[in-house]
Amino acid sequence: MLKDSYRSRALQPWRRAPRKVERPRPHPAMRLWAMDVWVRTEPILTDDDGLRSIMYRAAESGGVTVLGEEFCTFDNAAVTGVLVLAQSHLSIHTWPEFFLANVDLLSYGNVRGEDVMREIARELDAERVNISCMLRAIP
Repeated sequence: MLKDSYRSRALQPWRRAPRKVERPRPHPAMRLWAMDVWVRTEPILTDDDGLRSIMYRAAESGGVTVLGEEFCTFDNAAVTGVLVLAQSHLSIHTWPEFFLANVDLLSYGNVRGEDVMREIARELDAERVNISCMLRAIP
């Protein structure tokens, strides 16, 4: 019969000392901005052309370069719009039944995200705004 200490070593040859793994650090220029905007009137949330204009003006105010866009209107007149940016993307999703818009900006580089969000909130005639920003890591 094998001794206990020998058996545990012999049956587990795959165990090795844990390696120290370097984790990527958040890059100070990569951020995710998220904003919830409650508006005073619902019609702005169903106007895809108006929302497109607001998004372009906001992008310009933040110093970003727009490469492309896609906007969709749903059966309830809600709108989802995305601007593809050289620095990542800017999106809006509207919920007219809740007088609410969700806006996301994933940015990299020298983007003035706070200016982008402030411009959108101002143009939507926001009654209440909830905004957050978090650093994102480079994989």
